[in-house]
Amino acid sequence: KAVGVAAELNQELGQELIKGMANPEAAAASDIVAITVPFSAHKPTLESVKDHVQGKILIDVCVPLDPDNVRKMKYPEAGSATQEAQALLGDEVKVVAAFQNVSATELRHLEHDIDCDVLVCGNDRGARETVMELVEKMGMTPVDAGLAYNAPIVEGLTAVLIGLNIRNKVKGSGIRITGLP
Repeated sequence: KAVGVAAELNQELGQELIKGMANPEAAAASDIVAITVPFSAHKPTLESVKDHVQGKILIDVCVPLDPDNVRKMKYPEAGSATQEAQALLGDEVKVVAAFQNVSATELRHLEHDIDCDVLVCGNDRGARETVMELVEKMGMTPVDAGLAYNAPIVEGLTAVLIGLNIRNKVKGSGIRITGLP
């Protein structure tokens, strides 16, 4: 599957920048790893890459939505997907929550910037700053949302946005934080 998706993205980009690999192989080859799976695949995916992400930044994009009603959250025992990832992977992995409130539909449109803010939280300040630089390079505005204990709130906004999308018949609502310098 990864090889096919990589080929599609490379065609869209007009150059060979992306290579499809199995998750452990991709994690081993990367300095920064992003987990973008449905919550039902969160733990198995993390377990499959655990040995390959030690000492690295892991961006957790996962949101624990209720599979029976995606406008509701189904928080794990750890409190959030981000906190679950940190507990499972250990302290040597710098887990950062980001991109949960950005529409997947919008992220697939590579031809334009995405007009929204991205809340970034995690327990390592340097890792948050690195992820915020990445957000900026992607044309979005990063907002430091603090430590990982804020992840349940950040992740929960996704269910609110999905509800807004459904009620307003749109595909890509996002958030904007106002009043910041």
